[in-house]
Amino acid sequence: MTAPRWRKGRLLVAAPTLTDANFHRTVVLLLEHTEEGAVGVVLNRPSALGARDTLPDEFAAALTDDEMIYEGGPVEPESVILLADFTDPLDPGGLAVGSIGVVDPSTDFGTLRSRTRAIRAFGGYAGWSGGQLEAELDEEAWIDATCLASDVFTATPDTLWAEVLDRKGGNFRLVARMPLDPSLN
Repeated sequence: MTAPRWRKGRLLVAAPTLTDANFHRTVVLLLEHTEEGAVGVVLNRPSALGARDTLPDEFAAALTDDEMIYEGGPVEPESVILLADFTDPLDPGGLAVGSIGVVDPSTDFGTLRSRTRAIRAFGGYAGWSGGQLEAELDEEAWIDATCLASDVFTATPDTLWAEVLDRKGGNFRLVARMPLDPSLN
């Protein structure tokens, strides 16, 4: 099956050859992808920062006590993007995948928890200028994959890279089992 040209709502799985420390073994959910560029968040890099301790009170009220901020990417790491799995999305066109989308900053955060199944905070994001992501895909720096809601809100981010590759099947199952340092194999 051929991947779509515009990959909003799909996953980018870092190929083992992608050695940039910002993206080594990451799984990125694309929130937007057009001719002008692409924006996404890294799903499998929890930080040591507690969301309730770090975010403004109105954001923090929507999150569970133990929720951590995830490192969404190297661009604007001080900015925060909240992703939520909405029970009744107000703007289906704004969703990234299924019922999951970015929380509008003008939302009523006091009622957000009652309108969602899950919420996760990301500090920063990954961004590509027009044509940049396509070039990286042509160079096979990224592996395209289907996104599941469970990928976005995984409780085991340290295994997400291997899980998504394993789910793709075929030779990707072998890649999923590669050690961090192949020379140790």
